[in-house]
Amino acid sequence: MTTSDAPCAVADRLPVRPDLAAVEPYGAPQLDVPVRLNTNETAEPPPPGFLPAVAERIVSLELNRYPDRPHRALREALAARLGLDAEQVWAANGSNEILLQLLQAYGGPERRVAYVRPGYSMYPELCRTALTPAVEVDLDDDFALTADVVTTIAATDPDLVLVPSPNNPVGTPVGRDAVRQLHARTRALVVVDEAYVEFGDADASVLPLLDELTRLVVVRTFSKAFRLAGLRLGYLAAADWVVQDVQKVRLPYHLDAVKQVTGLVALEQEEAFLGHRQRVADERDRVAAALRQLPGVQVWPSAANFLLLRTGVDDLFARLLERGVLVRDFSRRPRLVGCVRVTIGTADENDAFLTALRDVLA
Repeated sequence: MTTSDAPCAVADRLPVRPDLAAVEPYGAPQLDVPVRLNTNETAEPPPPGFLPAVAERIVSLELNRYPDRPHRALREALAARLGLDAEQVWAANGSNEILLQLLQAYGGPERRVAYVRPGYSMYPELCRTALTPAVEVDLDDDFALTADVVTTIAATDPDLVLVPSPNNPVGTPVGRDAVRQLHARTRALVVVDEAYVEFGDADASVLPLLDELTRLVVVRTFSKAFRLAGLRLGYLAAADWVVQDVQKVRLPYHLDAVKQVTGLVALEQEEAFLGHRQRVADERDRVAAALRQLPGVQVWPSAANFLLLRTGVDDLFARLLERGVLVRDFSRRPRLVGCVRVTIGTADENDAFLTALRDVLA
């Protein structure tokens, strides 16, 4: 028997990619507890007329046919909402897929991404998935994107910059002047992740800068203010060449027909969907004021539907969980030692959280 005729050794399994060997799947805990305030979902369900309207549209879909690949109708509706051309808008399965497509199109092993810290926990995960080297740049002591932070980012010479505004998990928005500085002082695609922007002031968005800054990309989602976390629909607004480029990496028919129709109905009912925002803001401010009255508690200002707080309790996450309240634990993250993030829920849920926290602190 020659070497070429010898049987191949049979392995029990194929090893995963070496850089993934020690990786745990990303995701916040999904636990069955009375009060879940850990994933920044909106407590109120969609408006009463939404699902019946979706059902009426779905029955007319030809699901034996592939969906509209460039999802023209949805992009036109989004563009009309934003005051843009449809060629400047692109949608995908949640803002995470939008971010991944941007990294696939403009990243890679020979490129570099810079993102701020603290920042969205998925940024390093997405960079690793897209095989793109990344650099973390610390915000200032108040977790703000200052001119000095911009200088540090520019020194890394990134191809992409990822900036959450409002910041997740802090809740603070990024000013337009800071975004202008990032654009002027780098050659990078400046990606501003506005997942929570609808919870803040009307002028908090950097969307008006699109005409001014050619390499600006604004990313948004239906998961937060639109109350449709279960839909998994996100979109970007940018120059038309960005939309053309991300289509080079999208999967065929990546956005299914049901999702496209559901997004259209949500946009048609936008006023009803977004009517809860003031209630969320009022509850956020009420909870923040209550937290500031508690000894040893630090809470950051927030323009989102969550609050970041720090206490002197080492095991706060576990002790709140014992009392039936699930929050997001950041206590072992760099620069966030001792911190947890709490989503703003219903008034009853928020009261349950405050009661549990007071009990722990006592």
